[in-house]
Amino acid sequence: MEDLHSPKSDGLRALYWRSEILQVMFWLRGEGFGDLVDAPMIEQFLGVDAAVGVTYLDRLVDEGYLHRDGEWYSLSEQGRQEGATEFAASFSDLTRPTHGECSDDCWCHNSAEEASACAAERSGHEH
Repeated sequence: MEDLHSPKSDGLRALYWRSEILQVMFWLRGEGFGDLVDAPMIEQFLGVDAAVGVTYLDRLVDEGYLHRDGEWYSLSEQGRQEGATEFAASFSDLTRPTHGECSDDCWCHNSAEEASACAAERSGHEH
């Protein structure tokens, strides 16, 4: 059984699962869980039936995003790049500055004096 939230059309469903699988594999690798996944692991993390997972994993092998060794899959260089892009895009709302918070290019990141002045300014109004 597929995820109830995935698209219904074949083309969009393939894109959806490509994004989901590459993101979770990129995340697992980044968290130190290793480079190899199998269908049951995809099922555990994404809530998709293992047989369905194998279908999409094999498709990603054919498209060059993954390498396969028996029942194990790993990201190719193309898969790592795409996984990083998909992961960053999915979490971009969480990594942007919030209302009243400084951006990465604010001068307050360069010195304690600027940080103090910036904090004082922000407490009065948006920076």
